[in-house]
Amino acid sequence: MSSPLRIGIVGCGNISGIYFENLSKYKSTEVVACADIDIARAEAAAARYNVPLALPTVDLLKHPDIDLVLNLTIPNAHASVALAAVEAGKHVYNEKPLTISLEDGAQLVEKADSKGVRVGCAPDTFLGGGIQTCRKLIDEGAIGEVIACEAHMQCHGHESWHPSPEFYYQVGGGPMMDMGPYYLTALINLMGSIDRVAGIARVTFPMRTITSEPKRGVGIDVETPTHITGSVQFSTGAIGVIVQSFDVWHGNVAPIILHGTEGSMLVGDPNSFGDRVQIRGKSDSDWHEVPLTHGFAQNSRGVGVLDMAHAIQEGRPHRASGELALHVLETMHAFLASSEQSQYVKLTHKVERPAAMPTDAFASDLV
Repeated sequence: MSSPLRIGIVGCGNISGIYFENLSKYKSTEVVACADIDIARAEAAAARYNVPLALPTVDLLKHPDIDLVLNLTIPNAHASVALAAVEAGKHVYNEKPLTISLEDGAQLVEKADSKGVRVGCAPDTFLGGGIQTCRKLIDEGAIGEVIACEAHMQCHGHESWHPSPEFYYQVGGGPMMDMGPYYLTALINLMGSIDRVAGIARVTFPMRTITSEPKRGVGIDVETPTHITGSVQFSTGAIGVIVQSFDVWHGNVAPIILHGTEGSMLVGDPNSFGDRVQIRGKSDSDWHEVPLTHGFAQNSRGVGVLDMAHAIQEGRPHRASGELALHVLETMHAFLASSEQSQYVKLTHKVERPAAMPTDAFASDLV
C-alpha cells in the first residue's frame, strides 16, 4: 500500500484496547489520535498505546490528518458520532450495532454515499478463520445446497458480571441488538441476504437485580424483550430459526448449525474468530473436525478496518460494510416488529454476500 490509513479512535473504553493493539500490527493502518468523553481516559490510552494525539471528540472529527474515525462509543452515540465524521469527510467504522434506530442507520449509509466516503461496521468476526473456513466449504459444496440453519445464543444476561449492565435492558439493548449482529452477520455471509422474518418476543423478568460490583443490589427495570425466537427466510429459499435470550439459565445447543442437501455443518461461536468447524455428511456415522483454512483465528478485532484500508486503495467493496450492517439492523428490528404486529415483516434493505476472504489475506501486512 502507498500509505497507511490514518485512524482516529473515539471511545477509549474496555473494547478499545484490542483495536489499539491490533491496528498497530499492520502496515496499512495507523492510529494517530484518540478521544473520549473523559479526556483523561483518552490521554491514558494515548500514553499506553503510543498514539500521538489525545483530543476532544469535536477536534478529532475535524482533524486534517485523520482518514477514518473508528467509533467505539456506546450504541446510543453511534449515529451522532458517525454522522459527524461523515459530514467532516471522514470514512467511519462503527462498533455494532450500526445505530440504534433503523432511520439513523439508513441516513448514515445514504449520507456517506453522497459524501463519497465509506461506512464500515462490526462485527468482523465473520472474517476470521472459523467462519471463513465454513464459507469456503459451503462455496465448494461440502454439504450441498444449504437449505436450513439454526442459531442460538442463550444466557441469563449481564447483571452478574458487567460493571454497568443497565443499557442491556433498555430500548436499543436486549439480546437481539447486543448479540444478534454476530449471528446474523455470520449467517448472511454464509447464506446470503434475508427476505422476510417472523418473530415472537417477551420479557420474562421485568425487574433485574445487579449482582456485580460496583452496583450490587441496584434494580433494573427491563424495557425491551429479553427472549426472542424468530424464523428467517433467505433470498435463496433457505429457512432458519434464531433464538436470542437473556432469560435462559442453562443453554446447551450449538451456536450455529447449517443443514444442506448433502450433510450438516457446525459453524461454532460467531463471537469468536477461530472456533472449530465440524461437518457430518449424510452417510457419516459421526461429526469430524475440519482444519481451519484461513488466518485471523485469534482475537482479530479490527480486521474489518484493515480490509477497508485495502479496499479503499484497491477500489473494491469492503466486506464489513455499512450496507451489510444496515441489513442486519433492519432484520433485528423486524423480529421485534413482527412480534408486535403478529405478522411476517419483509425487508427492504438488501445486500450482496460479502466476497470470501482469500486464504492468505493480508499475510504480508504485518509490521
